[in-house]
Amino acid sequence: MITTEEQARAFCAERCDAGAIDRLERFTPLLAEENERQNLVSKQSLSEVWTRHIADSLQLLDHVPRGIEPWLDLGTGAGFPGLAIAIVRPDMPMILVESRKRRVEWLKRICDQFALTNCTVLGARLESVESRDVGVITARAFAPLGKLLELSARFSTRSTVWLLPKGRRGAMELSEQPAGIQEMFHVEQSATDPDAGILIGKGRPTLR
Repeated sequence: MITTEEQARAFCAERCDAGAIDRLERFTPLLAEENERQNLVSKQSLSEVWTRHIADSLQLLDHVPRGIEPWLDLGTGAGFPGLAIAIVRPDMPMILVESRKRRVEWLKRICDQFALTNCTVLGARLESVESRDVGVITARAFAPLGKLLELSARFSTRSTVWLLPKGRRGAMELSEQPAGIQEMFHVEQSATDPDAGILIGKGRPTLR
């Protein structure tokens, strides 16, 4: 379990090259600077930015083999987990969906600044995003599990991997779903929070 910023940095360094770490080092102060203009993340979390946001995002890479793409990140907000992953994997197609205008502008500025040609920012509500097949679907603090699946099932195939950090409510939300959904997902312990879990699944959910 990661308990310090030093451990979080080392955790991230094991999952990307020196160039990616350098980009992340340049990204974190930009996040703090923008947070003074709009509330991207809680101010308290910035003192643990590597643990709470960077490592928390990059741990998802451990659950997906390379070559599964594109990734679709729902309700990206400040860029977690999707933008952080795109920064360290600039060869992997990433689609960020975010409806709030100022956050969309921030995401696009970062993509331009870091020349992330792999990263597409869709400034729209998910309901209006054109359907497409994706390899991975991620979402952090986007919506309760049932609503999330209802909105996003149309992007999935039988081989799509779902990575849904759910905090303390993950297991409870899963237990409230139909048997088919419960069989499709399992809960993995978060590496950054002893009380948090990640819902991991594969396939196209069968909804009520």
